[in-house]
Amino acid sequence: MAVADLSQLVKAYDVRGVVPDQWDESLAELFGAAFVQVTGAEAIVTGHDMRPSSPGLARAFARGAAARGADVTEIGLCSTDQLYYASGALDLPGAMFTASHNPAQYNGIKMCRAGAAPVGQDTGLADIRALVEGWQDGGAPAPAATTGTITQRDTLGDYAAHLRSLVDLTGIRPPASGAKAAGDKVKVVVDAGNGMGGHTVPTVFEGLPIDLVPLYFELDGTFPNHEANPLDPKNIVDLQQRVREENADLGLAFDGDADRCFVVDQNGDPVSPSAVTALVAARELAKNGGTGTVIHNLITSWSVPEVVRENGGTPVRTRVGHSFIKAEMAKTGAIFGGEHSAHYYFRDFWNADTGMLAALHVLAALGTQDQTLSDLVAQYDRYASSGEINSTVTDQAASAAAVKSAYESRDDVTLDELDGLTVTAADWWFNLRASNTEPLLRLNVEARDETTAAKVRDEVLALVRG
Repeated sequence: MAVADLSQLVKAYDVRGVVPDQWDESLAELFGAAFVQVTGAEAIVTGHDMRPSSPGLARAFARGAAARGADVTEIGLCSTDQLYYASGALDLPGAMFTASHNPAQYNGIKMCRAGAAPVGQDTGLADIRALVEGWQDGGAPAPAATTGTITQRDTLGDYAAHLRSLVDLTGIRPPASGAKAAGDKVKVVVDAGNGMGGHTVPTVFEGLPIDLVPLYFELDGTFPNHEANPLDPKNIVDLQQRVREENADLGLAFDGDADRCFVVDQNGDPVSPSAVTALVAARELAKNGGTGTVIHNLITSWSVPEVVRENGGTPVRTRVGHSFIKAEMAKTGAIFGGEHSAHYYFRDFWNADTGMLAALHVLAALGTQDQTLSDLVAQYDRYASSGEINSTVTDQAASAAAVKSAYESRDDVTLDELDGLTVTAADWWFNLRASNTEPLLRLNVEARDETTAAKVRDEVLALVRG
């Protein structure tokens, strides 16, 4: 292919673009060589999702890495958190080939150092990009004196066993107060969206007291049923309907690479990821003797730091984004971290994010008491929220400045700019952030009641949209 524009391909946290228009196997090979040079790795591990282009890209990356002298362990088809498991358990830098929830023509690389430590712009990705750009212009690097080996290894069973060792699910049972007749197993509908959840869920759930109803488990990187992005309401409609039809206790939806998990209750109603964060935080704190630090980003609900404090923990607020969460977890020794985008991070999982482990926590919490899931999570879902509202603007900075100007002179609010603009009052708060990739401003509002939330939402949108 022609020389690729890496400014469009290398993002803040990963590599992502259209195949073959923006990148192809020849470029993947250069990325493999650059990854080894930047990490100094003598051995690495790679994995890939079910997209048609993923196996070829992953093998090309392995060839590039081996040419630089690194031994490559290929774990093949896997979820992103399974790759993180392999990086942690084998203590090797890793590369996962996936474009998560993006359409079929996209693909990408999520890279990490040994122990699943993230590789982002400030932690090696910019250096990798610079090497690849140089090699595109001046020719590929000379191979190492000794070429590395490429071998295969199956880690799915070990990954599943590790997750099950962290959450006790042996005694779970359906809630006694549920509408359906009591049975001996918790009934859960799982929508894999034709993504990697269809590969990992059967093995993780094997032997557990769970009545699994699979939905779209067939691996298909063209996503024939719906986009594998459960945060978009239209993509969980089938799950909601199936939960009601099956009279199930809950439903789970995974994104394309199965590192995010979204939950619906027994009525098919969405459970806020902030509520899941609070629920899991309470469980992790209890497991840690009622003490520990929990990370949450600044658009999670007020309920998250409240629940953390109520359970003896220390909440720490961060910017949005996995690199910030993981860095703060490493800095503070946090036991858990959660984002409102349904990413959940665990100290016991090398500070990496795993939606599967969060799902097991929800199943354990539900199956060891008598309430339905909607009743159980009500204690963690205390406020009214707008959800994330995107506005297309011609000038992000000017629109954001107009909002700041409208609130900074008020005595009844405080402002901070940790990530975008957050304005906080006694009964409400909002955060307004610019998208890094699109001409959008993203607004999140939370208040103590629906009326106030709607009022603040409308006030801010009027300023944003002129």
